[in-house]
Amino acid sequence: MNPKNILTELKRRNVYKVAIAYCVVAWLLMQVASQIFPFFDIPSWGVRLVVLLLIIGFPIALILAWAFELTPEGIKRTEDVDLSKSIRRKTGRKLDFIQKNTEAESTEQAPRSSESLAKSIAVLPFENLSRDPDNAYFAQGIQEEILTRLTSIADLKVISRMSTQRYQSKPGNLSKIAKQLGVRNILEGSVQKVADTVRVNVQLINAQTDSHLWAETYDRQLTDIFRVESEIAKGIAESLQAKLTGREEQALAVKPTNNPEAYDAYLRGLAFEARSIHSFDVPMKAVDSYERAVQLDPNFPLAWARLSRAQAFAYFVPIDTPAARRDAAKRALENAQKLQPNSPETLLALGYYQYHVLRDYGSAKTTFERVSKMLPSSSEVLKALAYIARRGGNWDESIAYFEQALALDPFNMELLLEAASTYTMLRQFPAALKLHDRTLDITPNDPARLAEKAGIYQAEGNLQEAAKLLSEVNAQTPCKNQPDNALLAAGLFLANAVLGEKELALKEAERAITLSPSIKDRMQGPACEEILALVETMVGENSRAISTLTRLLQTPYNSWLYLGPLTASLLRLDPLWDPLRSDPAFQKLCEEKQP
Repeated sequence: MNPKNILTELKRRNVYKVAIAYCVVAWLLMQVASQIFPFFDIPSWGVRLVVLLLIIGFPIALILAWAFELTPEGIKRTEDVDLSKSIRRKTGRKLDFIQKNTEAESTEQAPRSSESLAKSIAVLPFENLSRDPDNAYFAQGIQEEILTRLTSIADLKVISRMSTQRYQSKPGNLSKIAKQLGVRNILEGSVQKVADTVRVNVQLINAQTDSHLWAETYDRQLTDIFRVESEIAKGIAESLQAKLTGREEQALAVKPTNNPEAYDAYLRGLAFEARSIHSFDVPMKAVDSYERAVQLDPNFPLAWARLSRAQAFAYFVPIDTPAARRDAAKRALENAQKLQPNSPETLLALGYYQYHVLRDYGSAKTTFERVSKMLPSSSEVLKALAYIARRGGNWDESIAYFEQALALDPFNMELLLEAASTYTMLRQFPAALKLHDRTLDITPNDPARLAEKAGIYQAEGNLQEAAKLLSEVNAQTPCKNQPDNALLAAGLFLANAVLGEKELALKEAERAITLSPSIKDRMQGPACEEILALVETMVGENSRAISTLTRLLQTPYNSWLYLGPLTASLLRLDPLWDPLRSDPAFQKLCEEKQP
């Protein structure tokens, strides 16, 4: 057979396509083996065995492709198949399809997964070696600043500090921790601060192999601490072979202030912020620290940005007189914008001002999307985008952002709770319960978490499980000088309804809905309407109440009466709605099945 005929026959028998398909699939299997086997503690010879078998199988696959053909009657030798009845062409098209799809997956998913794991890192809490235990904030602040620099590197996957702070500074089983966090590499460190000198010791470890990739000790003056943070970030990037763009290198080299006292106050502010986002006194201590930082150095853009964020949060909660917080947040933001208008920190402050103060969710989304490109490993930005999407009623988008954020921050209680709350609003109760179980793994037997699970079981009508979990939960909410608080307005018109002031109650209800309309806030707005339905029930406006409840049963939202949205089971079980029970329209609502 001449060479031309051989080539033609190879093509006809799909040998070429089998060879290409085999190579692609074999490459994928080797990638999977190299990544998955270590997680199951399979020795390295297991990967080599897979590679050897795939190499041996290649010529066998080619021989089989040449010698045999798949027919409707089964596998036959090629010589025994009538060419006019051959289905080699159809088989070839199937191989083309498999090849194209497999190649797409191999180029888009496998390398990306492999590289992201190889270039993934968690920075454990830095050990405080200073004699003064009060200097713990300094070690924590250095860890936070290094993480901030790392999150600006697009080629790295960086786990948030909120998920790593649950571990010790130098834990025993790094391999287990790496598996829990979904990374390959761990950075350990210690900080010792004595007067104006600082010693920072770091070591980068491959947790899978327990091998040290890089280590360094820095003895510097406090004024040179920024260079240390930058050098550590660069050392990690080089060790993990992460590519740095020009913009990323510039970001790593930024020196935010020349005043060490101002920087010390700034680090104290970071430590206060990290303690609890739901505490009302801790955020004010953060505000005080940032204000001291900008007093010491009025040209400290990072401190101005953080000050704006803290003031905006105080306005949003709200903690005290909101008007003063609103104005303070705006002034701090304007100062940050004058100094560094395009830095990620300033843009974050702008996004939070738009979200917390202006309630301009469209502009906030645009801002945070811009920051996400600058800080690709920031779970905080993804969390903000999830909140914004939820406010706009973009529920699937919100869930997607929450899941992405949890991939970078798997033990972040706020993320877990808010993601669970979002699933609950959508009445996707099994998904919500799974997330609550994850929170209980972090804080076992937490009464608040158990109560939230009980609320879900109650919404499902499962009173037996709810009764097992239900615990007394106390909540305190400051309520002074808050004329624009829709929640308090709702409480006011509910109180008027109890007192029998029908007209005043309905008037206050309309004002509460105006303060937080559903069209502007898809998450909290319907909650005001829920309270309105209750007031309508209490004052005898049954038809109006049923109309409101009918709409709410089809609406995802966060209830103020229940730990989740309104359900037919809650209408059927809750005595609050007893005045409506004789109405056939209400009875029909109670019988509806959840979507």
